[in-house]
Amino acid sequence: MDPKDRSTNMTGARGRPPERHQGKRRSRTIAARRLGRVDFSDGIQLDEDLDAIRPKTRAECVDDERPCPWVGCKYHLYLDINPKTGSIKLNFPDIEPEDLADSCVLDIADRGPVTLEDVGRIMNLTRERIRQLEAGAAEKIRSTRLAIEYREFTIEGRSSLK
Repeated sequence: MDPKDRSTNMTGARGRPPERHQGKRRSRTIAARRLGRVDFSDGIQLDEDLDAIRPKTRAECVDDERPCPWVGCKYHLYLDINPKTGSIKLNFPDIEPEDLADSCVLDIADRGPVTLEDVGRIMNLTRERIRQLEAGAAEKIRSTRLAIEYREFTIEGRSSLK
């Protein structure tokens, strides 16, 4: 193979074209320190009465319109807010919130189990990144006080039965 061909060969592993976030643009993060300079003039006017009509529980929002108009909800997939840094991550910077096929994490959870591939598509992440997040979350759960007490209880229970 000619060295020139290698530089122009845009194939990934096993000769397939590289898949980068299933054809979507990568997410974009806006740092909290930059929020003062972001122009919000093209958005809707904020209304103080919106909080009164916003659903507070799953029972209140389960039958509401879809895609969900409440982008600020912690279960909405359009953006994530980091509570430590205050930064905002736009998961889908190339589309508008009303164009999302799946807008609520709770709707997806109601459907039942989904594959890593599906979660990656829904969250605009790769399957490998979803696997890493899942492994990290499982480790955090295993290290909680309740999980440790449960393990100790079940091990003591097995040894007392013998």
